[in-house]
Amino acid sequence: MTHALPQVHIIGGGLAGSEAAWQLAQAGVQVRLSEMRGGGDMTPAHQTDGLAEMVCSNSFRSDDGDRNAVGLLHREMRALGSLIMREADKAKVPAGSALAVDRDIFSEGVTRALMEHPNVEIVRERIDTLPAEGLTIVATGPLTAMTLAGSIGAATGLESLAFFDAIAPIIHRDSIDMDICWMASRWDKVGPEGDGKDYINCPMNREQYAAFHQGLLDGEKTEFKQWEKDTPYFEGCMPIEVMAARGLDTLRFGPMKPVGLDDPRTGRWPHAVVQLRQDNALGTLWNMVGFQTKLKHGAQIALFRTIPGLEKAEFARLGGLHRNTFIQSPKLLDNELRLKAAPHIRFAGQITGCEGYVESSAVGLLAGLYAAAELAGRKISSPPSTTALGALLGHITGGAEVENYQPMNVNFGLFPPMDDVRKKQRKEAMTSRAGAALAEWIKQAPIRAPA
Repeated sequence: MTHALPQVHIIGGGLAGSEAAWQLAQAGVQVRLSEMRGGGDMTPAHQTDGLAEMVCSNSFRSDDGDRNAVGLLHREMRALGSLIMREADKAKVPAGSALAVDRDIFSEGVTRALMEHPNVEIVRERIDTLPAEGLTIVATGPLTAMTLAGSIGAATGLESLAFFDAIAPIIHRDSIDMDICWMASRWDKVGPEGDGKDYINCPMNREQYAAFHQGLLDGEKTEFKQWEKDTPYFEGCMPIEVMAARGLDTLRFGPMKPVGLDDPRTGRWPHAVVQLRQDNALGTLWNMVGFQTKLKHGAQIALFRTIPGLEKAEFARLGGLHRNTFIQSPKLLDNELRLKAAPHIRFAGQITGCEGYVESSAVGLLAGLYAAAELAGRKISSPPSTTALGALLGHITGGAEVENYQPMNVNFGLFPPMDDVRKKQRKEAMTSRAGAALAEWIKQAPIRAPA
């Protein structure tokens, strides 16, 4: 299919770009979706040329729309006909109260939906400069090609900010010793797709933990290039060895916390625990939760095989490190995600400084809605700040402190407070308020109802 003059050009076929393309296409807008993977280029972290490929994790995090901000965002996106949420629901795997997916099934579903849509043209090409004209959405994500990043820097008058994201290892299920490990969710919590036994737990006693902690400190790390040395990490995707350097017990209060996990062999909580989460629908691959790392591959294999139950672990993927680029969105973008210096260009996804697959997709959804409305000569107000969509958009486009702007996951701290509600009831009250506000916004805003 070919459109000589696509009405909107989307650069980047990740989660944000795919969602933006879907929203526009469903609104009757012709879209040219440019994705460099599959056209001879690849990023340091991706493994396929599929659209919406998930790299760092297979989890969309909590799906609890009544008590969790990201779960609320899931619910709001579903209400707006999100392709990403539709395909995630189809590809989900057991993960307690979280929404985790088989990443291959998920990417294949998104790719197929966009390939089959009559209003979408997918072109495998690398875009090196920002278009001088025509409605454009830049959704190139954290691994924006350096040539395009340079063009963005020239257009904004600022050098791009960058930090590192680290990806966690994945282990073959049949190489895990289940005589040592056991299946359980923390506090035996049962999620909509699980049974309260959704994680593989590897226990450590005090001596094993101390030796493992020292191994993280001593293990050989990936060397930084000169231009990378002053680049900060994002707190939400911190390499485990960087956390370990903060103190002996830091990991025991983070990804290795043992609370709520009774070891059936002792009836007690271990001193520390390593959790593995199912990574594919078949249950053959399991992700080391919170184990993003910049250890060299040899060091990873040697150290991670000291974890009880993983002595013979076979790795489908080892951890790694990749660059993440984002712009100072609160200074550069208006409340419709347009670049103030060049308003024909919108930005969406992680390059705006949101963090997380769901948040990235949500910003892509909003960018698509805004671009469709602009083409139709309509004006959409911002989602209410009491909704997850509105809170996230407000943070990106003006709510954050510009000089210290860092990537942010959606959280209740971005919402207007409800100090008149008792603390134990506050989350439920905030999600209830958000539901009513979103319903009213959908009713009043001139946006397409979900198909």
